[in-house]
Amino acid sequence: MKLLRRRLLHLAAGAVALPAVSRIAGAQNYPARPVRIIVGFSAGGPNDILARLIGEWLSERLGQPFIIENRPGAGSNLATEAIVRAPPDGYTLLLVGSPNAINATLYDKLNFNFVRDIVPIASFIRGALVMVVHPSVPAQTVPEFIAYAKANPGKLSYGSGGVGGITHITPELFKMMAGVNMVHVQYRGAPSALTDLLSGQVQAYFASTTVSIEHIRAGKLRALAVTTAKRSEALPDIPTVGDFLPGYEASAVFGVGAPKNTPPEIIDRLNNEINAALAAPRIRARLADLGTTVLAGSPADFGRLIAEETEKWGKVIRAANIKAD
Repeated sequence: MKLLRRRLLHLAAGAVALPAVSRIAGAQNYPARPVRIIVGFSAGGPNDILARLIGEWLSERLGQPFIIENRPGAGSNLATEAIVRAPPDGYTLLLVGSPNAINATLYDKLNFNFVRDIVPIASFIRGALVMVVHPSVPAQTVPEFIAYAKANPGKLSYGSGGVGGITHITPELFKMMAGVNMVHVQYRGAPSALTDLLSGQVQAYFASTTVSIEHIRAGKLRALAVTTAKRSEALPDIPTVGDFLPGYEASAVFGVGAPKNTPPEIIDRLNNEINAALAAPRIRARLADLGTTVLAGSPADFGRLIAEETEKWGKVIRAANIKAD
């Protein structure tokens, strides 16, 4: 009887240990099939370009395709919800960034809690926006722009790629800190806003360097400042907004995340490979061409950054009374 009881206890212990052993074995063999990276925006945009750059690196290093899947809609909420519902096995990942931090406050009712339901893997970049104006605007510097806006309250307009997006709340932060009144003109995406800025239909735009830098270099747009705390390597002669409005900082941060309960061994492996990519000269050079700054770190570092961005933009959204469409 004692022998039988011992065998039963041994079998029970083995049964409990099996899932853990299975997870470890799965993590060691990861990836054994193609991995999807879900992007909450359309193909061809800066988010998509970034995801494809990192995806290509991971494909080369890990021997399996990392396929980019675009699921635009609701400011990236549709993509996020798809990841929240995906199996936590490392085969469905999410391009994570500022939109997720913004949406936590922008939307009253979401079917998920981003900080709770998505585990951070690694950050990629911190990207500057550029405060650009149409050449018809007489201001050559940020102080001149502020003075011109104050002398013409409500007569200047700025475009954005959509309500609550980074190109909307970044100028809203500028308005609050500079004490100016500008009219917001919403577009369906950055390309439309940029088109109307180039034609003079709107006077200002806080644009990503990815889409604006060639127009700046061609003299079609005038860059007044970048929004990050430090100057952009891609535009080293352009000052920061913070040089004139102390404490101002706004940037687009991006990385990758996974469903909660994804095995930590998979999280760590992906983090190591992504940090290796960010240290590689060809990846660093490409990211510099896009006007972004490499932002390597641990999963915990990325988690803290997302929490900080969520708190920061939440304050701006509530102060400006911004509501999702």
